Amino acid sequence: MSDYMFMLESHLTGPQNHALAQVVSVAQDVGINIFLSGGAVRDMLGGFAVRDLDFVVEGNPSKLTKALLQAGAIQIDADDLRKAIEFRFPTGVAVGIAMSAREKYAKAGGKPQMVAAPIYDHLRTRDFTVNAIALSLNRGSRGLLIDPTNGISDLNQRELRTISNYTLYDNPARILRLVRLQVRLGFTIEPRTQQQYANVREAGIEQMLGPDALRQELVRCANEPNPGDLMKALDQENLLRLFSPALTGAKINHAGFQKLQKAMQLIPYGIDINADMRGIFLTVLTERLTPKERSAFAKASGLTRQDTDQWQKLEPRAKKLEKQLAAAGLNRASQVYALLASRPGDEILFLLCRSNQRLVLDRLRNHLQKYLLTAQEVTQTDVVAKGGKPGTPKFDVIRKELIAARLDGRIRKPAPPPVVEPPVVAAAQRRFN
Repeated sequence: MSDYMFMLESHLTGPQNHALAQVVSVAQDVGINIFLSGGAVRDMLGGFAVRDLDFVVEGNPSKLTKALLQAGAIQIDADDLRKAIEFRFPTGVAVGIAMSAREKYAKAGGKPQMVAAPIYDHLRTRDFTVNAIALSLNRGSRGLLIDPTNGISDLNQRELRTISNYTLYDNPARILRLVRLQVRLGFTIEPRTQQQYANVREAGIEQMLGPDALRQELVRCANEPNPGDLMKALDQENLLRLFSPALTGAKINHAGFQKLQKAMQLIPYGIDINADMRGIFLTVLTERLTPKERSAFAKASGLTRQDTDQWQKLEPRAKKLEKQLAAAGLNRASQVYALLASRPGDEILFLLCRSNQRLVLDRLRNHLQKYLLTAQEVTQTDVVAKGGKPGTPKFDVIRKELIAARLDGRIRKPAPPPVVEPPVVAAAQRRFN
């Protein structure tokens, strides 16, 4: 195993490693070259938590994506132009797969012409050097790092640098992406990139963003780990007005985003709570808008029916959960865990931000800070020892029973072995007696 493969596996959670192995296995079965790229490699090399797995394949990815859908992955988004698709595995791991291609722009802000190309050419037409690094996952070159734009150097310098002088002109969405990355990574913007940013803003290139591009960026903003800090940065750069002219001044709910950010920080690292962040993000973002302004925002931002459903139906769902959490019969930790583990994580975050009931808030915090971690102590080995076979319904039943027992304190630690006194000590004690 190469050093980079070892580094990658060390940075991934158990479910992420499983998803990686599954994608690579399917790619090998269909005979397609596959590479890990973008944010996953950047975060691995930079020492950050790897949030999503982004893959690039040489050739049409349709066979690979079809096989993953058959294997149980769920499609959550797609970009037909770039032949890219995003999945979510049942474990909650997000995966993106795109075709290795060279992007050509005829004019600023226009649709690119996508031409299938080898991985080296693909990386040279990406946005920022730190995102233009790939790791080969193929048999003959597994673990080979590909860095044609010297992105590792910029990672070491903690700088964000565009790949070309036209990066931000070609695709205005990269203006928003630059701000997002700066907030998330805490990097500085390289001077020439900063000048390019100033030039495109002066020319108003960001106004060329259409509804589809705005929606994609909005979804990405919703999934950022520090939404409060991000909204402040976008507000300072006057970029929130792209989504709605009303999003300015007191209409921006900075206090709500800071509360959401604190709630998200309660989630233990490496544990997925199945939270679709679109609903709660849009709720906080539009909370201070009028109904007319919300309608105009949804239209300008290209929101889909699925987006609006996730947004508008969140509060009723969360209120139902709140009533269940406040019920008098919910006395044991295992009961709280069983209820919350079965509910989408966005409902949990919504109640943490909105509920005024002390009992509900205490149970939510206990679940995130105690119960989830305790549940992780029950291993597959423990379940197998009780007669559970992985992949069977019985395995899940036994696992739930073991978790409930551990949460309620019904699993006792083995009694320590009796202390056997050395013969000399025992004889001395008899003399004194």
